[in-house]
Amino acid sequence: FYSFDQSATLEEKFQKYLQFGGMPILREYQFNEARSSQALEGIYSTVVLRDILQRNEGADQAMLQKIMLFLCSNIGSINSPSSIGNVLYNEGDIKGRNVAGKTVEKYISMLHSAYIFFSVGRYDVKGKQLLKTLGKNYIIDMGFRNMLLGYRDADRGHILENIVYLELLRRGYEVTVGRTGDKEIDFVCDKRGEKLYVQVTYLLASEETVNREFGAYDSIRDNFPKYVVSLDEFDMSRNGIKHRNIRDFLLAEEWN
Repeated sequence: FYSFDQSATLEEKFQKYLQFGGMPILREYQFNEARSSQALEGIYSTVVLRDILQRNEGADQAMLQKIMLFLCSNIGSINSPSSIGNVLYNEGDIKGRNVAGKTVEKYISMLHSAYIFFSVGRYDVKGKQLLKTLGKNYIIDMGFRNMLLGYRDADRGHILENIVYLELLRRGYEVTVGRTGDKEIDFVCDKRGEKLYVQVTYLLASEETVNREFGAYDSIRDNFPKYVVSLDEFDMSRNGIKHRNIRDFLLAEEWN
């Protein structure tokens, strides 16, 4: 994490990372909120708006921005292009126009091609096959999302999920969203045949949450590592499933 202040604790540095993301230029501003937001807005305007619009003749800037905002607001949520179009239409976001699923898909593809968002498909763990519909989208840097929407504590679960996804990607894993029966596993990861399963949640604050997060692995009988990752400081590992504080998980040299 950031080395902007050698006296800062690891937790303080991580909080800065959650809020501002990981763009190297922000260190020059000592993570001053106003200047950091200005820098992120400049990068966003240049890369997202100008470059994407220049490469895609006829693209509508208002449509691109609205879809970008929708994806930022729904990090880690399962949505289809048609359902996104319906939401935008019903909310009157695109001047009341009907937004076809194919149109939404085209604009999401533009964001993928520019490496602003990554699309993660769904994988049937028991059937061992990729599902054709309803993936998730994760943004390349949380600083952009927080710049556009504001940093909100209520969103921390999805923010943590996005951060873990980026680290999995950085370490060379192929990542999918897992489904096993009626349960979902946040990340099923594969690197040269070695698998890793990861559940991400904000806090294991209730028995219901504990049962949901650890219970996602109930029907998986293989011996690959299975993790539940959260902001909790104390170890709640059980039944061979490892629980890790997210800072420790991200900084671990290896997970297997």
